[in-house]
Amino acid sequence: MGAADMAGPRAVSEPTVEVLLAGTEVATLAAIAPPEQWGQWCGQWLQQLGEARSPIGAYEVGLQLVTDGEIQTLNRDYRDKDTATDVLAFAALETDMVLPSALLHSDPLYLGDIIISLDTARRQSGDHHHTWQEEVLWLTAHGFLHLLGWDHPDEAALHRMWQQQQQLLESLGITLTASAYRQDAG
Repeated sequence: MGAADMAGPRAVSEPTVEVLLAGTEVATLAAIAPPEQWGQWCGQWLQQLGEARSPIGAYEVGLQLVTDGEIQTLNRDYRDKDTATDVLAFAALETDMVLPSALLHSDPLYLGDIIISLDTARRQSGDHHHTWQEEVLWLTAHGFLHLLGWDHPDEAALHRMWQQQQQLLESLGITLTASAYRQDAG
């Protein structure tokens, strides 16, 4: 054990995020960016949002790209809505369960899973005037905010969330200037 190990938790300026890519469309997801890049983007978003929930600055997120049929099944089974949707987020931190301190100081904090329908993303990208890859990133940002506790119970909250998503994408150098989301967010 080195001196750094005995000094206690390390100070982390940039959070590290391991993104685990999965789903029937995982090859498409990996073609947009490798897992390391997804992790860098999510880490950048955590830093931008001022989130520091892990004492060691390490996080895990599951990211899946699936078909409309698969997301419809999940939406039906977990939300009682028997229809396809664009993105689902299953936040691991929505419970009041307290994690043991030893675990928090040794393992990445699991934030949850983001599941995106590639079919819906492709359709929506045309409606929103950007590429389907940009739509997948937009939906990833939306799901990521849900993992951190954001919600949109009304139109005003949805527009605030869209504005935050725009800021997250802009931090990656992506500006959806012609996007219907920008116009809708006001």
